[in-house]
Amino acid sequence: MEHEVVIIGGGAAGLSAALMLTRARRSVLVVDGAEPRNKPAAHMHNYLSRDGLSPLDLLKHGRAEVEGYGGEIVNDTVRGVTKIDDGFAVELTDRVVTAKRLLFATGLVDEVPDFLRDRWGRDVFSCPYCHGYEVRDQKLVVFGEETKVALVRQWSDDVTHVPSVDGIEVEDDRLVAVLSGSQRIPADALVYSAPVKPRDEFLLALGAETEETPVGPFVRTDAKGRTSVPGVYAAGNVTDPMAIVIVAAAQGAQAAGMINMDLITAGT
Repeated sequence: MEHEVVIIGGGAAGLSAALMLTRARRSVLVVDGAEPRNKPAAHMHNYLSRDGLSPLDLLKHGRAEVEGYGGEIVNDTVRGVTKIDDGFAVELTDRVVTAKRLLFATGLVDEVPDFLRDRWGRDVFSCPYCHGYEVRDQKLVVFGEETKVALVRQWSDDVTHVPSVDGIEVEDDRLVAVLSGSQRIPADALVYSAPVKPRDEFLLALGAETEETPVGPFVRTDAKGRTSVPGVYAAGNVTDPMAIVIVAAAQGAQAAGMINMDLITAGT
């Protein structure tokens, strides 16, 4: 089945783009693996009028809005993406769909050690803007670049920087200490700068160019989400590792507007 736009990834960026495109009466398919990066977090912050909302609730409402305008959303896994004469073919688990334009909103993966995974997004996190207020004035440990210590001190005066995190102690389902070498540091929260990996395999396979960022190479886009591959767009954390939820949503909307104009130009 042919769609005008296939959006790969149904997080804030992908759904925001889908909402704008469906309201522009474009035929849109959103393919989502239903594993958002912020799934472990109970609350989302710094999203105007939605501060404190569950990230999963945001996606639930977003899906309903997109489907209300006729957009199609499927929980599926993309197996491959190829360029064809008049667009792109997207291989799903048991069918192939085609699109005139593609938007990748696939996000990134936080490469968190297994021993921290159960606490991730709770009292172990990477973004103090997202979680710092909730642990204000508590005992905080920072792992990562020392420059982050100055940032974290905006939320607490009790901040300890460690060169490694070798383990943690948990009591009554809360973090109580961080183990670094031979040291045991009492802690209420750990700010952990985990390596990140963009979900960009299919973008790279299509030939999208990358650029260096402070956390490694990410696919390069212009201000409207266009990649170096004609007809292929990207928005959110797959191209911008620093984008918080509200920024990712804005990037999705920007990309959607450009995709719509691109289709108009192609049609005339």
